[in-house]
Amino acid sequence: MPSLADAYNFSQTGDLASQIAQARSLIAVAERVVVLSGAGISTDSGIPDFRGPQGVWTKDPEAEKLSTISYYLSDPEVRKRSWKRYTEGRIWADKEPNDGHRALVELEQQGKLHTLITQNIDGLHEQAGTSPELLVEIHGTTRRVRCLSCGDENPMEVALERVRAGEEDPPCLICGGILKSATISFGQSLVPQDLMRADAAAQVCDLLLAVGTSLQVYPVADCVPIAHRNGADVIIINAEPTMMDDLSTLVIHANTSEVLPQIVNS
Repeated sequence: MPSLADAYNFSQTGDLASQIAQARSLIAVAERVVVLSGAGISTDSGIPDFRGPQGVWTKDPEAEKLSTISYYLSDPEVRKRSWKRYTEGRIWADKEPNDGHRALVELEQQGKLHTLITQNIDGLHEQAGTSPELLVEIHGTTRRVRCLSCGDENPMEVALERVRAGEEDPPCLICGGILKSATISFGQSLVPQDLMRADAAAQVCDLLLAVGTSLQVYPVADCVPIAHRNGADVIIINAEPTMMDDLSTLVIHANTSEVLPQIVNS
């Protein structure tokens, strides 16, 4: 079945206004929109990327150890440093959703959002109002804490209250195991159920909207070719070109939080 892009002979060139108009046309006729979001949607909320010029690990290489499971498990000092960073508010607890996050909530309210798959761990999509049942946080979230032994999970603030009370490396209250933010660190496997949800969503969507992601992190980046193979249109909105631009119906090189409201709001 030809896509809407075939019918209207959409072009990858043109000014921003015409690209926004094309994107609005694609969204207007879509019934099952899957969104794949990356770090670029959260930069306007004051959250840096990790490896860019101002990235977290670029400015503080030792911080990468906090995201490596082998270091975290073997070194209590690494865990203490991690908890200290959380209590000092250095892990984005004070950040707020921006217009890009809110535009995707509007997409849900229009009844078009099928699934929102995010590579981000900042929790801003849910904070903005995206329904948890539509959200796949493929790399986890810093908003919750999980025991690495028994799997017991609680809001991050519950653990931070214990840290502020003097427990530098609080153990699990259920089994005594090691607690960690409910994120996927280097050396940890992604959650199989999340991967299956992402794959299934990419197969059934009629429009995939990739926003603020370089599409270099696998396997989640595979959502784009999966959607494309199954006949969906693909819109990529990112500040820089991606390796999958050639699979897209439309590419918009612009600020995500500025463009998304313009293409989503009816």
